[in-house]
Amino acid sequence: MSLKDQHYIDCIQQGDTNAYSVLIDRYKYMVFTLALKMVKRREEAEEISQDVFVKAYTALNTFKGESKFSTWLYKIAYYRSLDYLKKQKRSLQTHTIDSDTEYHLPAIENVMDTLELKERKKVIQEAIALLKEEDAVVITLHYFEELTLKEIAGIMNLDANTVKVRLYRSRKRLAVLLKNRLEPEILENYGRR
Repeated sequence: MSLKDQHYIDCIQQGDTNAYSVLIDRYKYMVFTLALKMVKRREEAEEISQDVFVKAYTALNTFKGESKFSTWLYKIAYYRSLDYLKKQKRSLQTHTIDSDTEYHLPAIENVMDTLELKERKKVIQEAIALLKEEDAVVITLHYFEELTLKEIAGIMNLDANTVKVRLYRSRKRLAVLLKNRLEPEILENYGRR
């Protein structure tokens, strides 16, 4: 059983700087994934990730334990990524969803059932990569990092209901991407049998 984050934070605050490597190992993938979803470039995401861990280390005395350490770290990663985009004169791009568009979620679920698990994960990751940064971040935080709406709201400085709406819309956009990617493939494979 692994020790809780607070144990390592206490060790660091008592002078054991080596304890920070445990927290880095525990959260490096999470921070990198979030940065990559936002900036879309691997090298930039790596640079941001390093910056996040330096910032978190220097600001560790401000961590009060009111939220989980991972949530606090996510917030730093989120804002460091936004800052990076601003410096590069890029921004998170959002787009509106057409309310007249009809979504067939049960059909998508049936299509997904025909794919093997490994292939399904690959297709989902590729579709998430096609989403706008804001959508990809919300999907990643909720489904892959299993954060609650309240935790995501804290990271993004939004109301929990706003996050709920964004998550709903992001899922719809992801569903459309999956439907467009999978239906032609399923139809093509179906004709070969």
